[in-house]
Amino acid sequence: MARFTIPRDLYHGAGALDALKTLKGKKAIIVTGGGSMKRFGFLDTVEAYLKEAGIEVKLFEGVEPDPSVETVMRGAAVMTEFEPDWIVAIGGGSPIDAAKAMWAFYEYPETSFENLCVPFNFPALRTKARFCAIPSTSGTATEVTAFSVITDYSKGIKYPLADFNITPDVAIVDPALAETMPQKLTAFTGMDAMTHAIEAYVSTLHNDYTDALALHAIKMISNDLVDSYNGDMAARDRMHNAQCLAGMAFSNALLGIVHSMAHKTGAAYKGGHIVHGCANAMYLPKVIKYNSAEPSAAKRYEEISAFLGLEPTVDALITHIRNMNTKLNIPTCIKEYEGGIIDETEFLEKLDKIAELAVGDACTGSNPRSIDPSQMAKLLKCCFYDEEVDF
Repeated sequence: MARFTIPRDLYHGAGALDALKTLKGKKAIIVTGGGSMKRFGFLDTVEAYLKEAGIEVKLFEGVEPDPSVETVMRGAAVMTEFEPDWIVAIGGGSPIDAAKAMWAFYEYPETSFENLCVPFNFPALRTKARFCAIPSTSGTATEVTAFSVITDYSKGIKYPLADFNITPDVAIVDPALAETMPQKLTAFTGMDAMTHAIEAYVSTLHNDYTDALALHAIKMISNDLVDSYNGDMAARDRMHNAQCLAGMAFSNALLGIVHSMAHKTGAAYKGGHIVHGCANAMYLPKVIKYNSAEPSAAKRYEEISAFLGLEPTVDALITHIRNMNTKLNIPTCIKEYEGGIIDETEFLEKLDKIAELAVGDACTGSNPRSIDPSQMAKLLKCCFYDEEVDF
């Protein structure tokens, strides 16, 4: 038996924020990030609509990119004091992911972060509050997924939390928010969405429901991402829907080792973070090549190529992804990332440990080809140097 879970209600299209006026409740806490939602007026709009619905509002601002365990615990403490019956998270993936984890600690203060790191081990939520997610970026799709990524900076590790309990009750996918994204963020989040859709399609847990969503998302992203990056706002609006479709697919089919590698390399190096979407974009061509040694995976990649009107081969899909990366000014490998901020010596010193952690990541189990730590280390080196994958 398989399961397919998405939000109870999804409001989309121009003016979708109006749906906030229909929420029923007494108190709502709004969780948001670094200020862009305030600068563009969306935070004021959300607050006004909730108050129009007769709901008392409290703000929790300042969730950082790659939210930390400490931020999660601080937000949960504020929720415990305020006692909201709605948690409304607005912004990119970071504030929504953070709010999901805060939700668990608000409802179960006695639980531990270590317990939540065990996949599909959350306690039953909605004993105190329901959850509404409003994304401002077109990539993570956390507004429709059973996932949250939280960083333990003391260990330099990103932990993907996974449980259907944290799938939001309400998602509001209003394209006006996505139109404010800067160009680089448009590129990175868009390729994050492409990775979600491709990994979902080849996942060992793919099914008829997820396949349809994944394929359509892949085609939409292929058609619209570069134009969105170059400022076409109609394409930007379509990308906001495409990333959401990709999210519905991967939340139910799960992901693969592109994400395992991105999770474990993102916060591992002293030179700086590797932005998640950029990591996915760099690693995706290498992982496609690695996975294609498994015949069933190769067939799925060939189907994607054919669906996009390309030559129905694995190499055609890899070339297509690399060409998209070039048009989006995304580097080909870790060594080139941000002008070389990731030190080669440090990368090699940490390689075996990071490879071991990546194999143990929650996303590895649904990858279509198995991998051990020595193979993962080889693959990571290919991603660092842009070397051919031939094993």
